[in-house]
Amino acid sequence: MQLSFLPKINRRATQRRVEEALKTARIYRQIGFVCREIEMTPAYEARYHGATNKTSDQVAEFATWNVDEEERVRRLTVRVERAVKRLPKRQRQIIEKRYLEDEDVFDYIVCTELGMSESTYGRQKAKAVY
Repeated sequence: MQLSFLPKINRRATQRRVEEALKTARIYRQIGFVCREIEMTPAYEARYHGATNKTSDQVAEFATWNVDEEERVRRLTVRVERAVKRLPKRQRQIIEKRYLEDEDVFDYIVCTELGMSESTYGRQKAKAVY
């Protein structure tokens, strides 16, 4: 009997996080980073509130967020691409066709394109994701 010291993983949470990372990488590869922009909406009514003694610079906050978030997404995309390249050929094909090439591709379509049975496809996809 072999002892395992690895904790059991929550398969649903793991799949959700992996698919979220793959979706982010696909969007970044296809259209690049989408920056936040400042919305200037005039208010025609006076806003009465007490002094908060806090200064805010909305332009600086958005600029900082854009730079930091773009770098985070770029790093995530690089990590995802490296991880996918390390997979065996069939698993790499499944992940690339299902998650990284086009939007809204269903499993049965990828399964048919790759000429795999549904059970083989399911096993290979599970190995790639987990």
